[in-house]
Amino acid sequence: MNIHEFQAKELFARYGIPVPRGRAVKTARAAEKWAAALDTSVYVVKAQIHAGGRGKAGGVKITQTKDEVPTLAQNILGKTLVTHQTGPKGRKVRRLLIEEGVGIAKELYLGLLVDRATGSPTFIASTEGGMEIEEVAEQTPEKVIRETIDPAVGFHGYNGRNLAFALGAPVLDKPVMKALQSLLDNVYRLFMEKNASLVEINPLVVTTDQRLVALDGKVAFDDNALCKHPDIQAFRDLHEEEPLEIEAGAYNLNYVKLDGDIGCMVNGAGLAMATMDVIKLAGAAPANFLDVGGGATKETVAAGFRILLKDRKVKGIFINIFGGIVRCERIAHGVIEAAKEVGITLPVVVRLQGTNAEEGRALLAESGVNVDVATDLWEAAQKIVAMKGKKRKS
Repeated sequence: MNIHEFQAKELFARYGIPVPRGRAVKTARAAEKWAAALDTSVYVVKAQIHAGGRGKAGGVKITQTKDEVPTLAQNILGKTLVTHQTGPKGRKVRRLLIEEGVGIAKELYLGLLVDRATGSPTFIASTEGGMEIEEVAEQTPEKVIRETIDPAVGFHGYNGRNLAFALGAPVLDKPVMKALQSLLDNVYRLFMEKNASLVEINPLVVTTDQRLVALDGKVAFDDNALCKHPDIQAFRDLHEEEPLEIEAGAYNLNYVKLDGDIGCMVNGAGLAMATMDVIKLAGAAPANFLDVGGGATKETVAAGFRILLKDRKVKGIFINIFGGIVRCERIAHGVIEAAKEVGITLPVVVRLQGTNAEEGRALLAESGVNVDVATDLWEAAQKIVAMKGKKRKS
């Protein structure tokens, strides 16, 4: 789960990570009132959406006059920002962060995530703050610094010193070095205690008066651990998330919406990837990734089927199940139940192989539900691509 910048900074403040004074607002009037209370020499007006590249899209404005803040706020609120992370549809701005500016001497990059190669939390830092770290890694990889933390030992002073000396002059002055040690320790505590998958500060600035301040913040969390953190769940912004993905999560289904028109229901991530590949090979594109899992029941299958039918872009549905732990007749029962409940007006191709596959195919054939059954993967993919978009009686 992702959260907004102002929410990330709220967490930073809880964990002793320095941030500028700021407040989230939803109206120009609220922006005006907060600007008057803030009373600073520089005001920053920042759109709050779950995407990077806001500044380039016109979502970040700076002014030295508090009277300009409500006008800037009015211009950004309600605007649809299109960035490299939003896709062509963009994201509508419903909330702003109004905060004070700070005097910047140097911009750094700092991130913490799990390195899959080592299985350990790893700090990533760079002197090239303010830039996309992927861009820095591609163009100047020598400027990307890594420090792996042993999770059995935790963060220690030498980890901070390793990063400080690798970063060089910007943080080697005694006040900044001390502040960096404290900040890194606090970032690590936040990451571990809240089951984060990413904590990113870009830029982390060294100010003209030798302080460290998190000027921007991005935090993402492991969805599987959210049940332990009701305070983090409260940060969820349903406007920023795909409604079908939220609904799928309620049924413990692994669902990701894509841009194609063939709805997919598969058990197992590997088979799901292969299914999406074969749909592309047959000349269409998948509308989603939907893994019902090895322990699927007819209830979860029915829920998944309903979710596929709610996607208006879907012109055909391909159900591809290899029965191992899950039995194919369970899948068949779920398809039949969902089909009778909502009615099927789209082409549906079901491929069942493995445990009780013949029984599942027989159930579908005898149910009277308007679906096509296939046994071969390539045959099934070609069939659904050829049939997509053709209306049929429910």
